[in-house]
Amino acid sequence: MSAPVQFKVGSEKLIKVLPAASARLRGLLKKQGREENGALRVAVVGGGCSGLQYKMDLVDGPAHRDILVTSNEVRVVIDPKSALFVTGSELDYSDDLQSGGFKVTNPNAVVTCSCGESFAA
Repeated sequence: MSAPVQFKVGSEKLIKVLPAASARLRGLLKKQGREENGALRVAVVGGGCSGLQYKMDLVDGPAHRDILVTSNEVRVVIDPKSALFVTGSELDYSDDLQSGGFKVTNPNAVVTCSCGESFAA
């Protein structure tokens, strides 16, 4: 038997999922059969034209040491290192043809690139 996953519970002060993103994520999680325990993993990784970029994946739940935030009926998991960069962020979704998709509004980003996919903090 494996030990239970140790994670922390955070608040929307870390990241807030706006209604449009919530609706889209709940649909995606349901489509994958993960509506009960599934979550969106948000990570910050090196790369992009500004130095850091977001990586998002649908996962089965929190991993060891993650921070779990429930916002607008969506579970979001973030590793402690990424949490340093995303605190106070909002996740939105647009289905606009040219600039659609998930967008993170991050108050910690001091530089963002024109494509909106990367940032520097």
